[in-house]
Amino acid sequence: MIVQQGEGMAGVTGLTFLALCLPFLGALIAPVVVRRLGHSAAWLLALLPGLAFLHFAGFLPDIASGQVVQSSFDWVPSLDLRFSWLLDGLSLTFALLVTGIGTLIILYTGGYLKGHADLGRFFSFIFLFMGSMLGLVVSDSFLTLFVFWELTSITSFLLIGFDHRREASRRAALQALVVTGGGGLLLLAGLLLIWQITGLGSMSELLRSGAALRTSPLYFTALILVLGGAFTKSAQFPFHFWLPNAMEAPTPVSAYLHSATMVKAGVYLLMRLNPVMGDTAAWQTILPIFGAATLLVGTLLAIRQTDLKLKLAYTTVSSLGLLVLLTGFGTDYAVEAAVLYLVAHSLFKGALFMVAGIVDHETGTRDITRLGGLRSAMPLTFAAALIAAISMGGVPPAFGFLAKEEIYAALAQASPAAIILTVVAVAGNALMFAVAFAVALKPFVGPLTETPRHPHEAPPLLWLGPVLLALLGLASALLSGPGHAYVSSPMASAVGGKELHISASLVPHIGLPLALSLATALIGILVYWQLDRARFLMSVILRHLGPGPDRGFDGFISGLVRLSHAISRILQPGRLEIYVAVSFLCLAAMLLVPLVTHGELPAIPAWPNLQWHEATIFLIAIIGLAAVVMARDRLTAIVSLGIQGFAVAVIFLLFGAPDLSFTQFMVETLSVVILAMVMTRLRLSPSDHRPPLKMVAHAALAIACGVGFGLLLLKATQAPFDLTLTAFFNHYSKLIAHGDNVVNVIIVDFRGTDTLGEIAVVAMTGLAILALIRIRAGGERKLATNDPELEEKPDLEVRMEAERS
Repeated sequence: MIVQQGEGMAGVTGLTFLALCLPFLGALIAPVVVRRLGHSAAWLLALLPGLAFLHFAGFLPDIASGQVVQSSFDWVPSLDLRFSWLLDGLSLTFALLVTGIGTLIILYTGGYLKGHADLGRFFSFIFLFMGSMLGLVVSDSFLTLFVFWELTSITSFLLIGFDHRREASRRAALQALVVTGGGGLLLLAGLLLIWQITGLGSMSELLRSGAALRTSPLYFTALILVLGGAFTKSAQFPFHFWLPNAMEAPTPVSAYLHSATMVKAGVYLLMRLNPVMGDTAAWQTILPIFGAATLLVGTLLAIRQTDLKLKLAYTTVSSLGLLVLLTGFGTDYAVEAAVLYLVAHSLFKGALFMVAGIVDHETGTRDITRLGGLRSAMPLTFAAALIAAISMGGVPPAFGFLAKEEIYAALAQASPAAIILTVVAVAGNALMFAVAFAVALKPFVGPLTETPRHPHEAPPLLWLGPVLLALLGLASALLSGPGHAYVSSPMASAVGGKELHISASLVPHIGLPLALSLATALIGILVYWQLDRARFLMSVILRHLGPGPDRGFDGFISGLVRLSHAISRILQPGRLEIYVAVSFLCLAAMLLVPLVTHGELPAIPAWPNLQWHEATIFLIAIIGLAAVVMARDRLTAIVSLGIQGFAVAVIFLLFGAPDLSFTQFMVETLSVVILAMVMTRLRLSPSDHRPPLKMVAHAALAIACGVGFGLLLLKATQAPFDLTLTAFFNHYSKLIAHGDNVVNVIIVDFRGTDTLGEIAVVAMTGLAILALIRIRAGGERKLATNDPELEEKPDLEVRMEAERS
């Protein structure tokens, strides 16, 4: 049940906004603080997300009681745009994960990148990433949600490509940006379509709309667009390939990205929209299918890896698939299982990634085949890894056990689809069990192996994060009652769209769920025992399957580049003649097509009774036009073109517009003089080399443009004349601008900015022409100087030779 914000909570609006801004403040001050304090600045900078965490934790009692905290302030009131946020069980849990784990990541970064020259820049990037994700999960309006959604893609691009000197980092960052950015465009289209269907632009309003969206004929289209955004962001098959490649980022990024932030954004969106887009055949078919495929693909690829981070990265892909599967399954138990597993995954995956970073930092390698016997040298790290692996494997007394039990309780049904999904879940969980203990045991047990660096326990900044997260996974299971009351149940209620109460505890479900848990553990132990053989088998299978989606992405980008080059060669051939022809063709179409298709052609006016001097001016204009068309060189054409302008100026003068006539005289004079001066610096050889067919086509195009303008002007003059502007300028020219000449006042005062812009355009055009002339003249002089034969030729021949070269 959704309850609006109570009056007693209205005073926290400013503090909540401040808490949302704290990460961005950290991004601003981080370089300065690091420059002064070095890596020790991590302790000070961690206070910012820590304070935000404490602020959001203060909402737990209110959210647990069923309240929904909403607030906003106007952004662009004229467009009804506002920055608004929504805190319920779902968004509050994510906010706590983002800020809580973010605090530990900041501390971890200080130890992991100690002495790095760009530590301040890295802190800025990760704070921006944190603020973007925090803004995303609390956003209420569609607009702010999309803005923060795209910001997570941009900031993750900066983090993944942090070591920009390495080609692999640049490629991984670009790949992540292309995939998630493309999905973001699909999401934008989906949100706009939802807005169009429902007329609602915020999540809180949409959640109260009931089945309005599901009953729309455009529901399926909106669903596909939203799933496109969610699946790319949360690395669902076949878009999963970008996530393991993102391991090129430093380990703090990997730990944060995989536990609490970007990759769960898609899952968050699906959970948020479940009450209004779920409970349909399409939702309950597409999500489980893609989730199950992602679960299996991720775990099978994880078995093949020997790099600790890559093994964990592929299990993140599989975990995201499991979350999508559960979200789309459509039962209350599945919603509760998804909520429990999301929290459990955040805790154990963050801890294990930090452990992998510690092992790499202290030994110089992450290759599991080169590691062993680190238990005695790194006891705290080993303890954190083992506790986190117990949770990942779903073994009591960790929180992961509660989640796995709830998963099997949700899926264990008699329908064929449920049976298939149960088999997939058991297989995926068993493989994740094997990978978890491979990461937690293989590097630490057995004889001590030789590594590039002498292993020893990490400093507190490094081990503090994984130890706290691992212990929190234990405490959450042991104190599951309060945890469900304050976190899990409110979150499940928000995802399910109705009040749900989770009661899972360390006491197992006696029956099929417990049997499936035991089967999962047995299969996992078997795979762990035969891990090397399983890895070899997967390598053989993948070798026979051929290139995967990762190589397919490279092929897609390469093909896209080739296609763009081909299209550019067609649309941008580098010939001014084609550009001008296409421009005038579009102009003629815009002028003539609407007039013809809409029946707006003007009435042909009667032939006017011209005086002899008026007829003479028109005859001069016609003669000038013929001179332009028949001119043999450009200079003659330019001078003849001036005749048209002078004839028009005289017509203005005859019909009572002396100011306009004077302006036209000045413009034409300057145009002819400037063009003539320019042309004397260029080739003045015969101007037209076009074949007859092209000349006819160009002539037809010119006539079409002229006819179009003529018809449009005739249509405009035949419409009733509106005197509104005339009266306005006549009344206010003297009163406001203190000018008697209305035309001058319009140009200088009422249209002063427009006139300034025109002057600026003319000035820039003149400068560009001057630069081109100098470049051309300099090139000709250089060519003439370097070629003795050309120095003896006449000037015109030198220019022609230079142009041909």
